[in-house]
Amino acid sequence: MTLELHADPIDLTAALVDIPSVSEDESRIADEVEQALRAQTTGFEIIRSGNAVLARTNRGLGSRVMLAGHLDTVPIADNVPSRREHDSAEGDILYGCGTVDMKSGDAVFLHLAATIDNPAHDLTLVFYDCEEIAASRNGLGRIERELPEWLEADVAILGEPSGGFIEAGCQGTLRVRLTASGTRAHSARSWLGDNAIHKFGAVLNRLAAYRARTVDIDGCVYREGLQAVRISGGVAGNVVPDAAELDVNFRFAPDRSVTEAVEHVREVVEGLDLGFEVTDSSPGALPGLNKPAAAALIEAAGGQFRAKYGWTDVSRFSALGIPAVNYGPGDPNLAHKRDERVPVEQITHVTQVLRSYLSAG
Repeated sequence: MTLELHADPIDLTAALVDIPSVSEDESRIADEVEQALRAQTTGFEIIRSGNAVLARTNRGLGSRVMLAGHLDTVPIADNVPSRREHDSAEGDILYGCGTVDMKSGDAVFLHLAATIDNPAHDLTLVFYDCEEIAASRNGLGRIERELPEWLEADVAILGEPSGGFIEAGCQGTLRVRLTASGTRAHSARSWLGDNAIHKFGAVLNRLAAYRARTVDIDGCVYREGLQAVRISGGVAGNVVPDAAELDVNFRFAPDRSVTEAVEHVREVVEGLDLGFEVTDSSPGALPGLNKPAAAALIEAAGGQFRAKYGWTDVSRFSALGIPAVNYGPGDPNLAHKRDERVPVEQITHVTQVLRSYLSAG
């Protein structure tokens, strides 16, 4: 198969979907992307890093825009190859694994790399591997360690699905495990024991009464959330449990650091006799929409932008001091579903907006 980068990005999306690329099995799609970029673009330096493909221009323009997208998908669920159907309400719909997350975004980037004749910015394209699995395997992390100069830009656009809206920055996420201990006893003689699960009553009440903070940053309103997400304990139906665990997830606005987020959760559970362990954390990303390159993108999109709820790889760019946004076709709520699908009009719309932004005059 040869990817036709000059073709309609809708057709290019379908061609990408038809190449299976489950995480850790991206060699074929990386080969196809690399070959297409080498054969069908001009002015790009192109290199390979594992199953990631990187390309950039060095025209000496006044700013650099990075377009980044992952090539991998979650496991296929009888939804490859792609298919196109017409819906009376939404128009033509493209179905298939990765149509939303995020081969439609990749297709837009590849198409623009091949078809923009009068660029307003130097471009860096990063198509990377293993985004859908453990963060330690994420190809962006490897590129940051081994090729950091390739991640330099004035603004980064991650083609994650955003319904055609610019979603700026992202929330940070923190998971904390609270533990309680007690004394085991037969439940028929419960007064001889000390129930560990019951010790979570006070903290559950605090979490239920928690009022989430909202924060406006660059016109993006982020709403925080602190939730109990898992509880476990007990060994049998007739035993008073002597140990229990409660996992709490804090989604915090990007004006907090991870350290500040941890301290906030400590304050919420202060005074309770519970163990406290941070089991996972990722910082948020500030939107940076006041930077000139980002402001021009908002203008090209007709001023339509909103805060990103959830965590994405824009956090990695923010940590490098690069303003970053999520912008791609598709409803993120449909990502990873068996009936994953994207209205083709969104692919066309995102292509038009980015062409206007990336082109001079």
